[in-house]
Order: sequence, then C-alpha cells, then structure tokens
Amino acid sequence: MGHIINAKEEIYHALAERLSRTPEGAPINEDLMAILHRLYTESEALVGSKFSSIPMNLTKIASLTGIEENDLKVILDGMSDKGLVLDIPRKESFYYMLAPMLVGFFEYTFMRTGDHASLKELAELFEIYFHSEGVMKEIAGLDTKIMRTLIYESIIPLAVETEVLDYELASEVIRQSGGGAITMCACRHEASHLGKACDAPVEVCMSLGKAAEWIVRKGLGKPATVEDLLGVLARTQELGLVHLCDNVMNKPTYICNCCGCCCKVLRSINEQQVYATHSSNFTPSLELKSCISCGICADRCQIDAIVMTDQGSVIEIPVLNKERCIGCGACASACPSGSLTMSRRSVLNITPADGREKLRRMATEKGR
Repeated sequence: MGHIINAKEEIYHALAERLSRTPEGAPINEDLMAILHRLYTESEALVGSKFSSIPMNLTKIASLTGIEENDLKVILDGMSDKGLVLDIPRKESFYYMLAPMLVGFFEYTFMRTGDHASLKELAELFEIYFHSEGVMKEIAGLDTKIMRTLIYESIIPLAVETEVLDYELASEVIRQSGGGAITMCACRHEASHLGKACDAPVEVCMSLGKAAEWIVRKGLGKPATVEDLLGVLARTQELGLVHLCDNVMNKPTYICNCCGCCCKVLRSINEQQVYATHSSNFTPSLELKSCISCGICADRCQIDAIVMTDQGSVIEIPVLNKERCIGCGACASACPSGSLTMSRRSVLNITPADGREKLRRMATEKGR
C-alpha cells in the first residue's frame, strides 16, 4: 500500500513541478499540493504533468502519456471544463495548453458557481497559498509583470492626448476586441466564501475577443457587445475600481475591475508590497493651494498611495506616495476641486507586443 501511495504522490509532485516551470510560476509547498489534490483527479494530474510549453494536439499528448486517444479525450474534456486545460479549436481538431495558476485555473475555479462547501475549502487554501512566503513575488514577475494598469481616460491631459497610444486606452482596447464576455470577478467571489467580500459588483470582469469565446463555451461568462463592455467600464469608474489589463499591446485577453480588499494583485501591494502590475504611463500631481482637504482622494485610492496627514497643521492634507502609485487615476477623477491632475511619466513602461512575447520575457527573466 505504501508503494501505491508514493506513486500517487509522485504524480502530483510531477504536476506541481510542471506548473512551477511556467513563465508565471507556482512555488511548490504543502498548500499548493493540497490545492492540486482537490482540483485534479489522479489521471488528470498525470496528463497535466506531461504537458510541454507549447500547445499540443491529442495525438502528441497521447504519445507522451501512453493513454489511448479516446480515453485521453475524455480526460482532457474534463480538465477543460474545470479550467485546468485550455482547448483551442484549430480547423477540424483542438490543441491543448495547460492553464497556469494565475492568470489561469485560480480565476476559472472562482468564475463559476457550484458546490459551495468545495469552493469554500478551495478559497481557504488559495488564500493561504497566495500569502505563503515568496508565492506572489514569484508569480508577479521581475521586469515584466502579468498585468498593466489602465488610466481613467477622462482625466488624461489634453496636452498629451495625441501621445497616448490605443493600447493604453481601455475604451480602444475594448473597441478593437470587437466584443467579448462579462464574467464573475474570481477574487470577489473567492472573498465571498471567506466572508470578506466588499460590496463592489461581482459581474464586472471582461474577457476580450477570441479569448472570450472559450470563456463563453465553458459557461464561465456571458457574451457581451462592445457597448456592453464600455458600459461596465463606465460603471466601474464611477465606483472607483482599478482597471487592470493583460500586459500586452495587441489583443489583450482581459480587463479586470479591481478593489484593494479582494483583488489578488492589489492585495499583494497592500499586504506584501509585491507588484504584479505595471503602472500606467501617468502619475498624479497635487496642487495644495486649491486642495479643500476633503479626503476623497485618499478614500478612493485602492492601494493607499494617498493618505491624509496633519503635517503639523490643524487641517489634514493629502500626501502622495508616487513610488507606490500605479497611475489608475481614480483619485484625480474624484477630486472635487481639480487639485489632483495626471501627467505623463518621463520614463514609459515598454509593453510586450503580444502574449507570446510577454511569456518569453517572463521566462527569460526567471531563467526558464
């Protein structure tokens, strides 16, 4: 019996090793192993451990696993339905990719409803895992991050509007996608199972273009037109949520609308000082003479980059921490006196052209 147990554990450890080698990474510890045991059956873990870094067809995976194609197709379909594998249509067949931890099977797990007891247990395990030492730092990336921040367009200075490129504008990213899907916010849904969710709306995350087709096919979201997505954008700006986008110029796959209390990325800034998102190419400036010390900017900031201090005076004034700021513009958009404005950064972030370049950069920076 001990030999059987050890063989099973070896399969799950091989899967963990495979996930740890993705460009995003997934540091191996007891919490990760507990998550994998609950998400993957033993046969799924075996198949997942054999995936290469590029999409593969059924025949190739069968040769790697030694599983007959008809049986393998059943396993892969089950994995895809759980968001553990992405099945990509190509002509008459499918190619398959192993989903990473983030952005990947964490989100796909909590984009759906289902067995609440199971989701509560998974929420607790993911919460522990993402707070384990070194986990978010590894996943966040080095010079190349998973995500990038999009500024509220209404506060872009007129003087620099012509310098701003389409990929920096959430509205243009949405228009160029041709539409997509609206999904449940995985982070807020997970937080609800922990009894920690805020009152921000849940169905406000956006998948875009071709990526949204998979989301809809798997029942993880509902189809949305460009107008639907622009409506979500406007609604979330009114609420002061932060727009985080796939860190690519061409054909981003998602835009999330995030709060500092539930979002894994913003919480990693607040709780661990780890950044998994690049700043936008804008930074706020404050004109104290016109500031009315209302504190709205500090309340709006999701990562406490603005705090109210007395500075030895009777009236508290806002103090900016530009090193902490990610340039979303939520503060400036809410300032009633116009004392907060956004200006172009002197050094701009260089965004990868596409997903392939992003993953290649991340892998190279991590020596993979």
